[in-house]
Amino acid sequence: MRSFKFIAESSSNGVIERDFTVGEVSGVLWSPASGADRAPLVLMGHGGGNHKKHPAMAGRAELLVTGCGFHVACIDAPGHGDRPRTAHDEQEIAELFRARAAGEPEGPIVVRYNAHLAELAVPEWQATLDALTELPEIGADGPVGYFGVNMGTAIGVPLVAADPRITAAVFGQHWPDVLAEKARQITIPIEYDMQWDDEHIPREAGLALFDAFASKEKTLHANAGRHKELPRFEAASAVRFFARHLGRAATVPA
Repeated sequence: MRSFKFIAESSSNGVIERDFTVGEVSGVLWSPASGADRAPLVLMGHGGGNHKKHPAMAGRAELLVTGCGFHVACIDAPGHGDRPRTAHDEQEIAELFRARAAGEPEGPIVVRYNAHLAELAVPEWQATLDALTELPEIGADGPVGYFGVNMGTAIGVPLVAADPRITAAVFGQHWPDVLAEKARQITIPIEYDMQWDDEHIPREAGLALFDAFASKEKTLHANAGRHKELPRFEAASAVRFFARHLGRAATVPA
């Protein structure tokens, strides 16, 4: 098992934030400031080009902690946040920017690069989950959720397919190309977000990935708007989804 240690701690608004490392992987754990009882854990995957403490991650974590009393963990994906980029990372990012400047489709590059990152990140997430479930406030017998869209879905789908400890998941906004096969192995409850007018991911592609999940309980949230216009209320919906499936009462905005 990779070595796990907390390296910093702070608190505000009823949330304790603890930075940690698992081997060379950097992460953060948000927890309720009050209450010593065990609580469910939600793993969060950040988007491409972002990091574990991106405002979207911190905001979703605060909703999950203050709204349900969950613990929430996020780690930096390979080549993101506090983790150095490799030559392969630099090459793929440069190719993405070139395609964007030329007005060419970004999808093939993003799908390829995210699949590479997922191969590296899935075992890192499993090692992180091993370490976090040894903490007395989480424990090995409690329910675990996963929440990630965009690159968070590219990493989360193969992770959820591989790890039976995760019992509910929120995904969204990704192509089905390399994920559909893994999605067919997933039977846990799913909530899926997509943008109906996404300029990068055609709606038929988003629908195809949603359709691929073998879950008997799965819900599609399709909102009008472009790729980066996912409504903020979807974060509150995700909190209510996890409250239902991880066994906690939720107090979040409607």
